[in-house]
Amino acid sequence: MKQNRVNQKVETQPTSDVDKGKKRRKTSSTPTNETLSTCQADWGNLHYDVILHIFQYLPLVDRAYASSVCRTWNEVFHMPELWRRFEFELNQPATSYLKSTHPDLIQQIIKKHADHLQYVSFKSRFVSALTVVFVNSKSLSSIKIDDTPVDDPSLKVLVANNSDTLKLLKMSSCPHVSPAGILCVADQCYGLRELALNYYLLSDELLLALSSEKHVHLEHLRIDVVSENPGQTQFHSIKKSSWDALVRHSPKVNIVMYFFLYEEEFDPFFRDETPVTHIYFGRTVSKEILGRIGMNCPRLIELVVFANGLQPLDDELICIAERCKNLTAMGLGECEVSCSAFVEFVKMCGGRLTQLSIMEEVLIPDQKYNLEQIHWEVSKYLGRVWFPDMMPTW
Repeated sequence: MKQNRVNQKVETQPTSDVDKGKKRRKTSSTPTNETLSTCQADWGNLHYDVILHIFQYLPLVDRAYASSVCRTWNEVFHMPELWRRFEFELNQPATSYLKSTHPDLIQQIIKKHADHLQYVSFKSRFVSALTVVFVNSKSLSSIKIDDTPVDDPSLKVLVANNSDTLKLLKMSSCPHVSPAGILCVADQCYGLRELALNYYLLSDELLLALSSEKHVHLEHLRIDVVSENPGQTQFHSIKKSSWDALVRHSPKVNIVMYFFLYEEEFDPFFRDETPVTHIYFGRTVSKEILGRIGMNCPRLIELVVFANGLQPLDDELICIAERCKNLTAMGLGECEVSCSAFVEFVKMCGGRLTQLSIMEEVLIPDQKYNLEQIHWEVSKYLGRVWFPDMMPTW
């Protein structure tokens, strides 16, 4: 009976146009306190997975602030899933534009979540903060250390606490680390599969040591060759016998080299056979060096040349096609190659070229092919439709 009376009451409400207008005006008016409370409650009732996804994009300090919004957000802040991957930034406020993380906050987080950390990236001026992570964590599998005064003793701490889990170690701009420190990691971390280093840490002794450890089976060795003092940096050479020992020990290892050098600094490289598989040139490289690669890099899988200047690379490409039987990816920009030589290169490599990124400006028309014809010939030998990359116009 009560429900019927309610229904009757609803049916007797006025439905004139004036009343409808009042209803529309009321609907479009400023939200009431009740509406705002509902919106706030909705934020607090977000599903844990949604909040977790948002928190993963926040720096550590912002996460800490967000955790004080409500109980639900605080609970998400302490979920193990949130602390498997993290980047710590700890820099001097007076000398850094980066948003730094307070050391005390790092220590609080580490004490509570060290067991959950797996992937850590460190940009820090304080070795002590880095050591706190190494001492407390027991499950680190991937570590990236960039522009940090990490030293051999701190690496020993890392090994002592994470030797069973560490698979990847990547270090850039770490002048206080010696090859002996790297050897300590390789000697005790049985699961190490990927190592990324500056070239100055690479040595014959290190390669031979990596080759002598039965438990070490590297899948990726990444090497940054960077000129910090243009024209003044002296780069050492690695013996062919040292490279050979590494490949015999780990025959499937990918050796990746990133070059950011000036032309006069390339002299020590590729004079002997080098088992590099991936080469990336971030600056101009000469015809001579590319010719050496064709002669001395039989394991080459990928080659990317940012620039060469106005010197046709016809002979160098043909040599690479002849001798680098594993080549599957090629990228060229700001170079010159005749259309005929490029077609011959593709013909020799055949369908194994899975990636072929060539800027249109690289290809020089000749008596045999022009730019309108070349994509048909290249597509025929690749077994798929191919066009040169167009230079973006903006």
